Amino acid sequence: MLIGREHEQQVIDRLVSGARIGASGALAITGEPGVGKTSLLRWAEGRLDGFRVVRATGTEPEREIPFAGLLTVLRPALGLLDTIAPPQARALATALAMEEGPAADRFAIGAATLSLLCRLAEEAPVAVLFDDLHLLDRSSAGALVFAARRLSADPVAVLATARTGEADDLVDGLGGLVLTGLDRTSARALVDRLGAPVSDEQLTHVHALTGGNPLALAELAEHPATLVPTGADLPPPLSSALATSFTRRVRRLEPRARSALLVAAVCNGDLRLTAEVCTALGLDAADLGAAQEAGLADVVAGSGELTFRHPLLRAALHRDSPPEERRAAHAAVARALPESDTDRRAWHLSESLWAPDEAVASMLLGAASRAAARSAHAVASSAAERAARLSPDRDDLARRLVDAAEHSWAAGLGARALALLDEVPPLSAELAAELATRTLELRAAIAVRTGSVREAAAMLERAAAAAGSADARAVLLAQALHATLFLADGAAAGRLADDLALAAGAATSDRARAMATVAAGMGKVMSGRGGIPELRAAVPLLAASAELRSDATGVAWLLFAPLFLRDAETGRELRARVEEARARAGIGALPGLLFLVARDGATSDGWVRAAADYTEAIRLARDTGQATELAMSLSGLAWLESRRGGEEECRALAAECLALCADRELHWGQTWALFSLGDLELSLGHAAAALEHLRALDRLLTSLSVADADLAPHAELVDVLLRLGEVDEATRTAAAYAEAADAKGQPWARARAQRCLGLVAPDDFDGPFAAALSLHAQTVDRFETARTSLAYGERLRRAGRRVDARVHLRRALEDFTLLGARVWTERAASELDLTGERVPRRAVDGVESLTPQELQVALLLADGRTTREAAAALFVSPKTVEYHLRKVYTKLGIRSREELAVAVTTG
Repeated sequence: MLIGREHEQQVIDRLVSGARIGASGALAITGEPGVGKTSLLRWAEGRLDGFRVVRATGTEPEREIPFAGLLTVLRPALGLLDTIAPPQARALATALAMEEGPAADRFAIGAATLSLLCRLAEEAPVAVLFDDLHLLDRSSAGALVFAARRLSADPVAVLATARTGEADDLVDGLGGLVLTGLDRTSARALVDRLGAPVSDEQLTHVHALTGGNPLALAELAEHPATLVPTGADLPPPLSSALATSFTRRVRRLEPRARSALLVAAVCNGDLRLTAEVCTALGLDAADLGAAQEAGLADVVAGSGELTFRHPLLRAALHRDSPPEERRAAHAAVARALPESDTDRRAWHLSESLWAPDEAVASMLLGAASRAAARSAHAVASSAAERAARLSPDRDDLARRLVDAAEHSWAAGLGARALALLDEVPPLSAELAAELATRTLELRAAIAVRTGSVREAAAMLERAAAAAGSADARAVLLAQALHATLFLADGAAAGRLADDLALAAGAATSDRARAMATVAAGMGKVMSGRGGIPELRAAVPLLAASAELRSDATGVAWLLFAPLFLRDAETGRELRARVEEARARAGIGALPGLLFLVARDGATSDGWVRAAADYTEAIRLARDTGQATELAMSLSGLAWLESRRGGEEECRALAAECLALCADRELHWGQTWALFSLGDLELSLGHAAAALEHLRALDRLLTSLSVADADLAPHAELVDVLLRLGEVDEATRTAAAYAEAADAKGQPWARARAQRCLGLVAPDDFDGPFAAALSLHAQTVDRFETARTSLAYGERLRRAGRRVDARVHLRRALEDFTLLGARVWTERAASELDLTGERVPRRAVDGVESLTPQELQVALLLADGRTTREAAAALFVSPKTVEYHLRKVYTKLGIRSREELAVAVTTG
């Protein structure tokens, strides 16, 4: 029976009750060592009647075994592996060493874990318990937490325990239950139950020193005077105090019993292995009985395992044992393990050494390679790092530290990767060039995702300068230009464009030549120095590059040329190939790819899908810690919501984006966020507020030396200035914009510029508007076409040409309605009313009434996906898809998939 945990027990009961009826839940119980996390988890297990319970416990020795914890949890469900999506099944089977195959995206393994747990829960409610999450191997913990965060409508309950401050990144996003010490009344009840002879004065002293920590109370109640203040009446750190207490108890054992207990700790409690090693060292495993009698350890009935009372006891035992005794125990374990257990042998041998050893270092490198092949990159990093520490040769040490850093970054541990790179020693001349490029590329990749994009761009340029081949130089310069796009640095983009033009000419592979050519075009466009010929020349090169099409990260380059050209014909084949690649891309690559796909849809008539893609990109960018991609998709969705009329959504998205961009110099996202706010205020009739945002954007672009007519807000500025009566300034702005658009020569900007000239023309406005509509016909942007039709219709009505006005206003109304641009639809309808043609108003319904997740589900199912296929695509469970589908059916008033396809298609 637990004492003093009534509130926590109620929270767990609610979680379990919800899971019984299909409402998933996950709870992370955190607290200091000894506060009772494991005891609470054991109590919770007793409340799980009718549940299929799967569990894992993290231990220090198994942290370096790839997916050890995940295999333990999923073993009862492995018979269902062939019932989940095949790509997920292959990823999980490879990770668990059930079959050989290419290393999978680590998030794909998490998605497969979710699918398998939910499939298991179709038979009976499932409870997943993992104790000491912070001690699970990182790969297992990541997969399990990834799955737990996505549970929604399945009979699954997840309970995890973790030490405070040691798994914060993992438990973030889960329900939290912070366990603190017992109050004084509960502390008295605990001490009395233990039968410790403690007076009220002694209890007060011990309670103050321990903060009510149950394990500390139990350990120290017998000797309260042993904990004395360390100065200024402050107690020593609790873990230190407990370790001191455990050390004192271990020292009371006879030497042979203490040595046998050390062997058991090194063997991770495996009694068979412990007995064998004890025999090899001249010890007797029977001496462990003394440790049991002292309450330090216990044998789990029927398991063949010895468990320690607390992980701190194991740590205290290691710390208090002589180093030579620890090394001897590890060496004996390595000898006792079978030859086939190569990786564990390597780790134990590494702990048996006091000096570098190339043979063992090589064994650890093999362990790292095998772990990486299973996507256990955190384990691979630890093995490579340990190999580096054991390397006699300085160059080997450097190379292996870089290997470890690369594995760390693949595991999503950017800070650790950078720390490893900082330790790389000075290199020999032969190795310097090779590792300099790898190191710079890695630092740049980390900076682009999580640090300073400006630093990343500079590092990529330095890496390009040190590259050993023309192809490597071209690719690195293209990546530097890509980083510069996020910065919206026009001067740097122009300089890089010149370098890229030369690099493209020297490149020999399709991939390098295509990337350098399109990057050169983008750099020139941004800096206002042409670039259109390079972009057009890049299209066939991009289409010809099989390497780009097959690379989950490289495929995004296929969309750059069409997005920059903004015409109706360019890139149709490339768009189709991107859609194909999207279906097989790993989760880590999806945020950036979805951003580009969404942007493509948002600049055509694919707003419904674009909104869903942006939403999914935002969710995945948050889940995978990609701050740069998160900021860009936030800005893209804010821009789209400003046009759809989602005022609250636009403001919230833009605010979050601007905060991210300010921290990271992401001026590209900043420009879109300001554009979206200006456009929103313009649509709402708030001309003064719109002018403030649009002028801020214009000043920003000028300060950045960005001269791309497509990014300029001049078309919106002309509209706002006319509303404010600033006709002269509007006329000057329109003329300047027309000059810039003509210089670029692309139909999208030229159409907007002609609309501006039509707006400011004193009388003869038909010519500019007709030219604008003709240019719009060469683009795929239905919204801009509708705005021109609306502006033309408004001028015609004001000129008294009502019949002519209705033609263009009807077109504008039709386009705005189809797109779902609610505010602009109302404006077009109001203009038609003023011509004498009454337009019935339409309530917000249909797909516009769906939430982002409902919309994603509806789109996938309308495309013909099965429930399981849709779940796999969204990285959720089939029951979550069914839950959202029921709400979609209710909102749309439909009953079948056939009706759903019609509803989504017609809006």
